[in-house]
Amino acid sequence: MATQPLASAAKTAVPDVQGRSIRVMLVDDSLVVRSVLERIFTTAPGFSICASVASAREAIAWLGQDRADVIVLDIEMPGMTGIAALPQIMTEGAHARVLILSSNCEAGGPAAVEALALGASDTLAKPGRGSFAGTFSEVLLSRVRSLAAAPTPLRRHDQKPERLGTRNSVAIALGRTPTCIAVAASTGGIPAFASFLSNLDPALTAPILLTQHLPEAFIGYYAQQIATSSKREVHVAAPGVRLAPRAVYLAPGNAHMSLARIGRHVEIVLDHQTMANGCCPSADPMFAAVADVFGPDAVGVVLSGMGRDGADGAAQLRAAGGVILAQAPESCVVWGMPGAVANSGVANAVLNPDAMGLLLGRGHAQANPS
Repeated sequence: MATQPLASAAKTAVPDVQGRSIRVMLVDDSLVVRSVLERIFTTAPGFSICASVASAREAIAWLGQDRADVIVLDIEMPGMTGIAALPQIMTEGAHARVLILSSNCEAGGPAAVEALALGASDTLAKPGRGSFAGTFSEVLLSRVRSLAAAPTPLRRHDQKPERLGTRNSVAIALGRTPTCIAVAASTGGIPAFASFLSNLDPALTAPILLTQHLPEAFIGYYAQQIATSSKREVHVAAPGVRLAPRAVYLAPGNAHMSLARIGRHVEIVLDHQTMANGCCPSADPMFAAVADVFGPDAVGVVLSGMGRDGADGAAQLRAAGGVILAQAPESCVVWGMPGAVANSGVANAVLNPDAMGLLLGRGHAQANPS
């Protein structure tokens, strides 16, 4: 049976920086887990529990009557799973962000990646009993706070391709077909990249390098998902692999993707250095390598994500003559990474992912990385 919304929590919550508490909805069939999560949020300033329910169906019904800022959703639940319910939860929840909290996340289960592809904003591994305090609670509060603070996104059915020049101070003039496309993404990046890729003209054969912030255990399944949905050849980056036309190369979860030109060919190099931004994989080494190897023939794309990973590398690629595209805030789950690029003046244009793909697809010349 569902626990009723906790009115007392809402009364005692300390307002956040936007002047009100962050309304958190908990959806988990375990009463013990919900009770622990309720305690974490109600004892932290800036949060209130607006609802705590035991099933996905109860969550959908509640969201039809009231609103939440962030929904913390379990995957494995009797009746309707969190994955099966996610499209309805996102529809009824309007602009609420969904954080998947599941034990499947730790093992890199396909359900967690599928949730991200369906539009969930973030995932977090559910710890074992007795491990909810300390570091976990700090990470959970930080994730929810970041999601709630992000600009409100449009749902996919609301998004429209953006016309070039409507919001860009710098006109785009690619001048030539790109020979390499490098993409950086984090929270909210999976559906954004899917939209970008689906709008690329098949005649554009430039290899695509993708640094998506995901745990190492997720990478293999995500690569399979990209291959299935795009019909492109997809590889998890490995040392010595030559770039090939139309292929997608995904940075592994334990190293940064870099490049080296060997004769007429370009090969992947893996970089294990610790980055100042703490990201692994980080997009900065990827963009820097693309700048060195491809220069003005490359395009850098920065999609939804927290932080500013990719901003320094994108600046290097722009200085080398490359074109930089940043995702527009209205289509982002979190306008951190693309916002850092856009606000620094590095981006040639700020566009929704579908518009980026359509722009690059205007060139029909065959590109070959070798």
